[in-house]
This record gives sequence, C-alpha cells and structure tokens, in this order.
Amino acid sequence: MQPISRRGILLLGGLGVAATAVGGAGLLWGSTIRTPPGPQFAEPAELASEAGRLRVRLTAAGRRVRLGGRDVSALSFNGGIPGPTLRLKAGDRLSVRLRNALTDPTNLHVHGLHVSPEGAGDNPFVMVEPGDGFAYEYELPADHPPGVYWYHPHHHGTVADQVSGGLYGAIIVEDPEPIEAARERMLLISDVNLDGSGRIAVASPMARMLGREGEIVLVNGQVTPRLSARPGERERWRVVNTCVSRYLRLRLDGQRLQLVGIDSGRFRNPLEVEEVLLAPGNRADLLVTTRAGTASLRAAAYDRGGAGGMMGGAPAGSLSGAVLLATLAVSGDAVAELPAVSAQPTPRDLRSATVTARRELSFAMGMGAGMGGGGMMSFTINGRQFDAGRVDTTVQAGSVEEWTLVNDSPMDHPVHLHVWPMQLMEENGRDAESVLERDVVNVPARGRVVVRIAFDDFAGRSVYHCHILDHEDNGMMGVIEVR
Repeated sequence: MQPISRRGILLLGGLGVAATAVGGAGLLWGSTIRTPPGPQFAEPAELASEAGRLRVRLTAAGRRVRLGGRDVSALSFNGGIPGPTLRLKAGDRLSVRLRNALTDPTNLHVHGLHVSPEGAGDNPFVMVEPGDGFAYEYELPADHPPGVYWYHPHHHGTVADQVSGGLYGAIIVEDPEPIEAARERMLLISDVNLDGSGRIAVASPMARMLGREGEIVLVNGQVTPRLSARPGERERWRVVNTCVSRYLRLRLDGQRLQLVGIDSGRFRNPLEVEEVLLAPGNRADLLVTTRAGTASLRAAAYDRGGAGGMMGGAPAGSLSGAVLLATLAVSGDAVAELPAVSAQPTPRDLRSATVTARRELSFAMGMGAGMGGGGMMSFTINGRQFDAGRVDTTVQAGSVEEWTLVNDSPMDHPVHLHVWPMQLMEENGRDAESVLERDVVNVPARGRVVVRIAFDDFAGRSVYHCHILDHEDNGMMGVIEVR
C-alpha cells in the first residue's frame, strides 16, 4: 500500500471517509507484519453527571506512570494517561477545579464543546501558574449536539509539549435517544517519543517546525492492545486523535464499519465506510459490527507535506507513517445482529442561510522569527503571528459568515475554531454534497476550503488556529471576538 498523497485525498479529507477497498484483514505494507501480542484493552476511568451536574477535580502533574508497558516520567491528569472520561448530557453543568502541579503555566480547553468562551468558561486566555488553581464552569445548551469531544491544555507556547506529555482526556455528550450496541469503547490515540532514561523526549527545532510525531503510538496509553468480541455484535467505538501532528487514516479491514459522525457533526443515517481520516483534533463516532476472525485496527500512511527547500537541509516531506494500533479477535457463538440505527438529528444546514460577511484567512509558512528567531520558520495567519492582545477578527453575534481558508504553504494545516462549529461548503472547488459539520477542518497544502459558521448563542473572545500544535505554539493562531 502506498502512502496517500495530499492531492489524492481531497475527498477523504473533506468527508473524512473513503470507499476504496485496500488489502485484506491483515496488516500489509508490501510485506506481512506479524501482530505482536499486546495487553488487554483498558478503558480510561469515567466520571458521569448526575441530576444535571458533574463536579470534577483535575490535577495536572508530572509523575511516573505506566505508558506502553513501561514506567515513564510523563505528564498526567489525576495520575492517568488518558485523564478520566467525562460523560455529560445536553443541558448539564460541568464544574472543573484545575490544579496546576506542573513547573510551567497551564489551563484547560474543552475542545469542540459549544459553551461560553468568557470568564470561567472555555477561555483560552486564562493562565494558571504553577501551584495555583482555577475553577472552570461550563453550561451546555439544552440542544447541545451529542458526540465525542475532548479536553487538553491550551496555554500558548506550551500546548504541544503538554499534550504530547500526556495531558488529555475525553468528553462524551450522550445521545437523547441511545444507539443500541453490545458495548461502547473509548479509544484515545496519541504518540510519544521517549529518551534513554524513560522521559518524554524534548522535541528538536526541526520536529517543532514540521510538527512532531512520536515513534510510539498509543491507544489509551497502551501499545497494540487486544480487544475481543463475538460474531454479529455491534460495538460503538469513539475515537479521538489527540496526536500533536499525526494524521490517522483508520482502517479495520474484515469488519463492518459505519460512521455515525465526525466531531459534533452527524450523518442522518450511519455511513458505510472502509476508511476514516482524522486530522489532529478530529474525532470519529463509529459502529463496528463484528465478523469472525482476527482484524487489525491500523492507520495507513498519509503524506501531510513538508518544508521542502524552505529550510535548506529540511526533509522534503513529513509522513504520518503506517502503524498498527490494536487487534480485534472475534470468536465464539454468533449473536443476532441488532436492528438498523434510526435516523439521527443533523446540524442546521447553512447552505441556504443569509451570509452577513465573507472573509479570507491565509495560512502561511516562511523564514522569519519563529521559534525564538535565528532564521527559523515562522507560521502566520494573514501575515501575522499570534498576539493575545490583538483582535484579528470581529464578528456580529447571531450572524452567519463564510470563511475561505487558504493554505499557501507546502504542508497540510488542520484548522480549529473554538466554540462555534464550521460547516464545510467547498474544498478546492468541489462543493459538499451534504451537511458536513466539523470543528477541525483540514486545509490541504496549496489548497483552499470554504466553510460557513453560525455565531449563535455566545459572545466573547476566543481563538482559531492550526491544530498541528507545534504550529499553533509558533504563531499560527488568531483572536476572534463575537459581540
């Protein structure tokens, strides 16, 4: 199997799915790779709301943890990697008391949740100093979309280090009408590099420029965990790409895959798929109907571009390589398959909405003062690097805007807007054929994507940025104010 090119994956990147069959049930990259034995699959701890309320204490700290079968010095929330999964319902109130036991400032971002960005809400401008704490309060709207979301630090300049170090966890907003499944699984995929002493390795300037990718790829902090099921069972897999830069082109050959939605967006009926692409920050809600045999959950290679000749000796490309993620053994007596999933509520369609403003945002890389100067790469939006004291985009509350996201660089940039989801309208001249709502939209190298955004429910200041977190830390972020 060849790595898929950026140009060849435009449809895959926009829709998040592909319908091309490749290979069999094994892991094939020109030769067969035998599946190594892994640990039994383990779920993160879970905390669920009761009577409309969930109160959580999160401590961000450096400590020795078990990671990939090794004792490692890493970062964690409450001593675990991942942190606890937070299970909520629309209309709930979430209270999080964050304590910073790190040596650097930190904060918390509830990625994808449609909640207020002001004050103690999803406020990226809060800074929690070492030894201090902060009390966050989030109130979900009564009609908040169900789906899988996640939380992680968002203090500018340290985001990539803290997320790759282990500070992340999942959030589930439950369906108003449950989707019937034999079981539900939470899969948070991350990657990491370790040094010889078992510590998280310091990323090199080149890795920060390209966007670091770890050599060790983990599912819930485990290397190639083993899952088991009986034939005919329908499982629900909620998958989060928490990687700093790695794209996940997911396959589970030999099993039936249906995509319920990506990010907060839902298809009216689950979509039959063979492959799902998750850019950094994206999430997938999958139904897996099992067939007898052993299958490999794997990520196929994806070429996300590179700096080319922009930095002299820089590599020509940056490849999210093929990797085995987990194995699924299906055996025993078959069970009767569950009935088809009923039609799901879909987001508001903005294709017929009145557009009040049109904007163009240009994402670019160039030689400049990035990463502390020295002629290193700079990362900009509309020619400017991030400045927390400057408002780059002012929007009228309640309006619908159309944004053209232009990528002038030779690398893909997954663009994330906090608080307000984006509806994909067009990618490189190709119109979207259905309502595709995302909070992370991949903009291919030298490409352009058109989105529409309804700035409903909340006013305040927030941010948009590249979700290759090294690029965000190095300036590819802007400030938006809705008023």
